[in-house]
Amino acid sequence: MYKKILVPLDGSPLAEAVLPHAQALAKSEGAEIVLLSVPVTPNLEMLSRNPGLASRIIEETEKETEAYLEAEVAKLSQDGTKVTSVMREGPIPEIILAVADEMHIDVITMSTHGRSGIQRWLMGSVADRVVNHAHIPVMLIHPISKN
Repeated sequence: MYKKILVPLDGSPLAEAVLPHAQALAKSEGAEIVLLSVPVTPNLEMLSRNPGLASRIIEETEKETEAYLEAEVAKLSQDGTKVTSVMREGPIPEIILAVADEMHIDVITMSTHGRSGIQRWLMGSVADRVVNHAHIPVMLIHPISKN
């Protein structure tokens, strides 16, 4: 039923909490996992007076994101799971949905970050936007905190 599973990651343990679930689904379906990361760059408006510095920051952020994805691919593929990765820039919910369409993804699996109240209103919810605009199934995992 599922041949390609999209897993958006932001480098946080909360986002990575979905990985065991995605891997179990991939194993049971014989599916490929596609890891997606969107490098988050600092507010470059402040750095506009120094384009060279802004360019170096963007380049470094992209290198860190690539290294992170490579490490995650290596970890997940140790047991034979087929895993690829993609890095894109832009607004995160829109990028998730665009990659899902472009790569013919069958299901998106992602963690919720558990924000509520004013924090959710201010920051928005990537998961909400993806769920409300996706044309494919979305599996949400709410990670258990270790407090």
